[in-house]
Amino acid sequence: MPQNDSADAVFDSVAELFSLLSTPIRLKIIGALCNGEKNVSQLLSEIDTTQPNMSQHLSTLYRAGVLGKRRDSTQIYYRLQSERVATLCRAVCTQVAIELDPGTEVPATERLLPAGAR
Repeated sequence: MPQNDSADAVFDSVAELFSLLSTPIRLKIIGALCNGEKNVSQLLSEIDTTQPNMSQHLSTLYRAGVLGKRRDSTQIYYRLQSERVATLCRAVCTQVAIELDPGTEVPATERLLPAGAR
């Protein structure tokens, strides 16, 4: 496989992942599941959305392999299935939170956004 094809495959995969994570509610779901599995009711108590909307996003994340699930009687429990996604979300969200705190100095080389973009 030529190197350009390999690089294209990487960029395509990353673009697909970023597209999947481009919805704030999906990031909230991933954040809520970072410390263990939860059922839909538990997720709804933490994330302000409707049950049908929550189910749609959970289904999308499950089909993409980001979440796993198990049934316990009438409840379905969701958990993070992809450590890659969890690590990426944690890194980006932490970085953005630091940059949004006006009292925090972030070296220019470590910023996600150029200094003038704030």
